[in-house]
Amino acid sequence: MTQHEKPATTLNHGALPYPRGTLVMDTVSERTGLLVGVIEERYKSNGKLHKSQAFMVPEGGGIEWDVPLERVRPAEK
Repeated sequence: MTQHEKPATTLNHGALPYPRGTLVMDTVSERTGLLVGVIEERYKSNGKLHKSQAFMVPEGGGIEWDVPLERVRPAEK
């Protein structure tokens, strides 16, 4: 592997921190949406977690977006 190559990783569905459909908020942008899934990126060499992304959709429908999982918290209604 050269100095600029990224280590090999795999993508998998991850465990949801809250039930699917929970209203959550991105703690940085304060945007809210319904939690629909989590994607994990893991290193192929040892299976360790590299990063997790939460996928959300606006209440009532719209375009899905993702944020790092650690930025997602349940939203206050």
